[in-house]
Amino acid sequence: MGDLELLLPGEADTLVQQLRSFRPQEMGSEGWNQQHEKMEKLNMQAILDATASQGERIQELLVTYGKIPTLVEELIAVEMWKLKVFPVLCRLEDFKPLNTFPIYMVVHHEASIINLLETVFFHKELQNQAALMEFEISLKALSVLRYITDCVDSLSLSTLSRMLSTHNLPCLLVELLEHSPWRRQEGGKLQQFESGHWQAVTPSEQQKLSKLEGQVWIALYNLLLSPAARSQYYLTSFAKGQLLKLQAFLTDILLDQLPNLADLKGFLAHLALVETQPPKKDLVLEQIPEIWQRLEQENKGKWQAIAKHQLQHVFSPSEQDLRLQARRWSETYRLDVLEAVAPERPHCAYCNAEASKRCSRCQKEWYCCRECQVKHWEKHRKACFLAAQGDRAK
Repeated sequence: MGDLELLLPGEADTLVQQLRSFRPQEMGSEGWNQQHEKMEKLNMQAILDATASQGERIQELLVTYGKIPTLVEELIAVEMWKLKVFPVLCRLEDFKPLNTFPIYMVVHHEASIINLLETVFFHKELQNQAALMEFEISLKALSVLRYITDCVDSLSLSTLSRMLSTHNLPCLLVELLEHSPWRRQEGGKLQQFESGHWQAVTPSEQQKLSKLEGQVWIALYNLLLSPAARSQYYLTSFAKGQLLKLQAFLTDILLDQLPNLADLKGFLAHLALVETQPPKKDLVLEQIPEIWQRLEQENKGKWQAIAKHQLQHVFSPSEQDLRLQARRWSETYRLDVLEAVAPERPHCAYCNAEASKRCSRCQKEWYCCRECQVKHWEKHRKACFLAAQGDRAK
């Protein structure tokens, strides 16, 4: 990538080796912030490598040093922080942070990890932001799930049992297709969530298969037609009824876009004629979600204390601390790299329209017109000054 090479081979090697797990009470600490920056750099380098077809360097390093389990544990830890600490933090009487960006970075951390996993597998205001990010994370998790189903024949028996029996993923995927959370009606017009934001769908494109919908169909195909999965999946009367709902979706238009689904259509036609199976009685030794249980047990009854400690010592930084952090953020999020890994043109921070103008002070926020920039200024002002100060401090 020439000048856009973010990490040298030796740097990437060092960053991956240094990755470690953090407990929920350590979220937002100095050491955690440093690792978040490393994660972001690895994330951006992985995207650059994939875009330029330069191999899977980051993936190979993560596997070589055994860091995939570390990423998964980090994912679970930040999820637990969001469920157990974040709500308590927001309810504290003295929760009046001068700047919410440090908290936002913890919420954003989950998205960074799931995006990195997705890339390597591929070969009130703050609360509103968290809700939107939760939706985006869920959709990325769907992509990760589909990539896992690509390897269904090599998964362990306990993993297959959890996917097919404990969580009944085929029926869950049918529910997703029925409700299509990636589509919505807004102002009488159909919109589709694509590349990180909602886009209007023209009438001529409404029958076109979206990327997310395609992921669901491929996952269903893998789970229902793989010999290993079929031998473990018990077709109860409930499962049969749910799966047969898919027949209504398998139109000629869909089959033209995903021809392999013809095999799935044949499977469903056969399923309609066979007898259902009774609930299984086999003994399966299944691994429990030990990371979640361990973290929950370690911190049981401590969530209130953790929230108070983090409010005082982590999420109430001084002006000097914010300036130093702003400088590090500006070094991590290099504009040339961000533009290179962006899937499309930037969008206005105020109205979400396609933007061509950037804030002249911090060069980090985009707008479609001067009017939107003025309307957004009060919200952007604090972050703008901090980012600009960080650039000048270099």
